[in-house]
Amino acid sequence: MNRAVQPTGQNSPRGSSEQTWIRPRDQASLFILIASLLVLMASVWLYRGGHRGKLIDIDRADPLAATYQVDINRADWPEIIQLPGMGETLARRIIAHRQQRGPFRSVDELDQVNGIGLRTLEKLRPYLQPIPQDTDWAAVEGNQAPLD
Repeated sequence: MNRAVQPTGQNSPRGSSEQTWIRPRDQASLFILIASLLVLMASVWLYRGGHRGKLIDIDRADPLAATYQVDINRADWPEIIQLPGMGETLARRIIAHRQQRGPFRSVDELDQVNGIGLRTLEKLRPYLQPIPQDTDWAAVEGNQAPLD
């Protein structure tokens, strides 16, 4: 009855559940690496102002005001369509009116275009460049600069 007795304290066979995934020597290295990365992340967070709530300024920033103005006597329909309350049809009507009757001498003449009333004109006014009163319209129609 010779049985082989395994001494206690020796490593157990490979299939045993007591085997560790990472060796103890590697566990210490992994711990140091993870701790270093966490310290680095915390440092970057502090440097960028995370403790003061300054990381996401986009949500808290005031919106920038952009002015978009159109020269109604030179703009094509894709530019005009960007104005509030404008659609492609109305933009094409403005261009057709300008081609048939010549350039607009003032912004108020836009109310002669079918589909533009006083309310629409008031909505458009901040987005339209002022039309100079002393313009030589013959030069403007030939795509030249107005004469002074």
